Amino acid sequence: VNDANDLLFANGDYKWFTGKRIDNPNTHGTGCTLSSAIASNLAKGFDLDTSVARAKEYISGALSAMLDLGQGSGPMDHGFAIDNKFTESAGE
Repeated sequence: VNDANDLLFANGDYKWFTGKRIDNPNTHGTGCTLSSAIASNLAKGFDLDTSVARAKEYISGALSAMLDLGQGSGPMDHGFAIDNKFTESAGE
């Protein structure tokens, strides 16, 4: 499987958010990070669809950064985007 797709069900509607699977063994915490990123974007004033899309983009970037800590399945690189667009709020 080469896809990393997510399905959002809200207000009686379904919407797929597509993505490519990133070959990185360090995936510990991806689900928690995705939900936290969605919540953070909502708190910044983005609508739900935009929040999910931005969260998926953030996860892809954090996985693509290929952080490798310790042995086994470690965390992704949460700090990869400290100085880029993920720090802005809606309307900026």
